[in-house]
Amino acid sequence: MRQREMLTGYVFILPVLIGLAFFFFPMFVRVIQYSFSDIYLPFGEQYELIPMGLYHYNHAFFVHPTYLRVLTEMVTGILWNVPLIIFFSLFMAVLLNRQFPGRLLVRAIFFLPVIMAVPAIQATLDMVMIMMSDGMMDSFTEIETETYFDAGMVAWMLVGFGVPTQLIDFIVSAIVGLNTVIRSGGVQMLIFLAALQAIPSSMYEAAQVEGTTGYEMFWKITLPMISPLILTNVVYTIIDIYTTSQPVVMAQAAAFGATRNFGLSAVMSLSSSFTITALILLSGFFISRKVVYLT
Repeated sequence: MRQREMLTGYVFILPVLIGLAFFFFPMFVRVIQYSFSDIYLPFGEQYELIPMGLYHYNHAFFVHPTYLRVLTEMVTGILWNVPLIIFFSLFMAVLLNRQFPGRLLVRAIFFLPVIMAVPAIQATLDMVMIMMSDGMMDSFTEIETETYFDAGMVAWMLVGFGVPTQLIDFIVSAIVGLNTVIRSGGVQMLIFLAALQAIPSSMYEAAQVEGTTGYEMFWKITLPMISPLILTNVVYTIIDIYTTSQPVVMAQAAAFGATRNFGLSAVMSLSSSFTITALILLSGFFISRKVVYLT
């Protein structure tokens, strides 16, 4: 039975394994070759690789004025935003799992930021904002004024209440990045919502018979039962943030911009990819130790 279950799992991941073997790994090896070379593109002929050694690595990490700083900021942003996104999506999933009038509408509203992030829709919104700024400056200024947020005022109020400086920095940064958190938490919220609905109601009924409080049921039933999905959402969130991060944009600009520096682009891609892989492995190592798998 155990071997049959393992075989079923391998059948499910077989398309991914085929894609990795025939598409990803050959391209990965080629990118490594590009990172140690310059690409010579004679007109009408096949390209040639000119060995450059560690030149592009030295340029990316010690000569380039912004790449190392941008890579560090990406890691810091992931360590900062991933817990906020996971907490927000779990909090909203718990609320939306309750029975109340208009629940489907509220779910759709909270998933709208994910739909609005589709490139075609986002491009249309950007065009509308440009038109507003060019032809309707008064309306644009009014909207900008209404949505203005004074982070300094909030920080000053928290200082007045005697809140520690480290906690103030975390609270203000969380509020400033609230738009990013809401926009990035729609998919995670749906995953958590599906996990919550999969928990047998008999577990909660038995806990209520024993006099368990709602607080205890969350920590003893809800959180352990959805813990595998917490790991899934953490990995998804890290990758989602990485795909739109500044190092990825810089690598694309280096390869397809005016310089056409494919070697430097390959180094940027490899270094940022290895950094993200390390973050995912570390997250998986620590979170999986607390995950509860029911057999």
